[in-house]
This record gives sequence, C-alpha cells and structure tokens, in this order.
Amino acid sequence: MLLAPVLFLFASSIRIASGDDWCYQSQVTCSHNCTGPELWGIVSQHCNGRHQSPVNIVTRRMLLDERLTSFHFTRYQEAFHGRLLNNGHTVQLDLPSSIKIKGGNLAVQYKAIQLHLHWGVDGGPGSEHTIDGEQFPMEMHIVHIKEEYNSLSQAVRDSTGVAVLGFVFEESKSANKKFDPLINALKNITQPGNSTTLESVSLEMFTPPQKNMTKYLRYNGSLTTPGCAEAVVWSLFENTVPLSRKQLAAFSHLQFSNGEQMVKTFRPLQPLNGRQVYYSGGHAALVSTVLLIMSVLVSLMNECPLMIV
Repeated sequence: MLLAPVLFLFASSIRIASGDDWCYQSQVTCSHNCTGPELWGIVSQHCNGRHQSPVNIVTRRMLLDERLTSFHFTRYQEAFHGRLLNNGHTVQLDLPSSIKIKGGNLAVQYKAIQLHLHWGVDGGPGSEHTIDGEQFPMEMHIVHIKEEYNSLSQAVRDSTGVAVLGFVFEESKSANKKFDPLINALKNITQPGNSTTLESVSLEMFTPPQKNMTKYLRYNGSLTTPGCAEAVVWSLFENTVPLSRKQLAAFSHLQFSNGEQMVKTFRPLQPLNGRQVYYSGGHAALVSTVLLIMSVLVSLMNECPLMIV
C-alpha cells in the first residue's frame, strides 16, 4: 500500500530537484540529478503524447504523396552574421527571419529561427531519426515557424506551426570545407552559455545542393526536447551531408552544464502510433527509374537467356 505514495514522493523530488533541468540519457548518473528522457513527462506532459519525435523510418511502409513537391528556399544562399551558442544541450545557430521556405505541400510560408545539431561520441552514431534502424553520426534541424508568429512559443500552439528540415550526416574521408567556420568556432563555445558570432555564412553552406533536395520524407510529429510540443511538420531529406571523422568528433569537445562531455545528444526513438510516413515525388521518380531499368534487363534476359555451360 505504500508503493503509490513512495512513487509520488519520488516523482515530486525529481521535479523539485531538477525543475526544467532536463537532460539526455548520457548525463544521467548517480552524481548528476537531472531529468532524463524516460521522465521528460515530468518536465512537460506533452512528452508523453502519442505523436512524438524522433521515429524510426521503415522505408517499405512509406507511401508516395505526389503533393510533396520541391521546396522554394528564400535567401538560403545569402550570407549573414549569426550567433553560435552552446545552450547546455546542443550547438544552436540563430538565423535571420528573412530566410524562408514554402512549397513542399506546406500550407503557408515559414520563416527560419535557428538550426541545431544532435550527435554521438567522437563521430559514432548520433542522429535522432533512424532509417530502417540505421543511426547516422549526426543530424541537423533547421527550425522554421509560420510567418504570422513572433516566437517558437507562439508557434507550438498550432498543430502545424513549426516546420523542421532534417538532414543526416555521413562520415567522409575528406573534410567538408564549407563547415570549417562552424567547426573552428566550437573551441570558443566549449562551456554552456558561451557564444560567438559566425560571419558571412549561409544555409547553403550547411545543406546539400538545392538540386539534390527534392527527395524527402514527411510526417507529423513533435519537438525532440521538452516541452515536446506536437506541432512539427517534419521533412527529412534523403541526401546526406558529409563530414570527416575529425570534424564530427569536434562536437564531442563541448561540455554540458555539469561539465561533462557533451555526447549522445539525441532523444530515444518514439513509437509511430499509427502515423503514416510519406515520401516525395522526387524520390518516387528515382524509384521508378530503377524499376524501369530492372524491367528492361529482365526483358532482355528473357529474350536472350544466358547459356549454361
């Protein structure tokens, strides 16, 4: 009979001790009293919702949506000066609101507010979303809100108020020079609260070429950190961003608020709970081309069967 009161006191003690001091699983230790992912519902009840992110994408269960046309990117190619911040949980780059997206079956135009990243340990698995169970070394989220809103806190009250473009990274043999300004600036923001200015950078530097950004996946979900508001239209792009092992490992030199190494900054996978994941027409064109080639080859083999000796 004492079990329920004990559990209540345990939960209350976590709330009092941690407040909004949520943390990733890599930070949960006996000596660090913070609220890990399994208890994020204490920080925000939305984290216990049924439409949470990230998720594992099972490609054979995706459906084609012809309405998922190409995006129109406004000022992605233009240079800007942006604040790069270690916010205690990740690296965040503030973006000018003049950067915008439309198309892609979005109901309205959205304006950018920030981008941030999620990573593992020294270039190991660290993406939030997985594809057929594969976790990538890093994932970047470019966060946009509907133009009518002035802040993220306003936008999350709308079930489609936020549009996030997600990009996964892969390890490459050579360094990606376009990322040098960001990578080199990390040494100036090792401590939480530290910030620096990135000068003359553009989103085009950090994303695949726009001609390669027609293939993407779409589903409705949530923010991946507390308060986990279920207000996000997710677009996950098929083309990966290359970084060398050394570049990927540079992010692990940052520190959490408790002074520990900032690693494994990703939320555990959440159940789809009946949600459907769709893929864009650009992706379908690629699939159709492959099927066409295969059908031609099969036809040729039927007409000219191989001789078995």
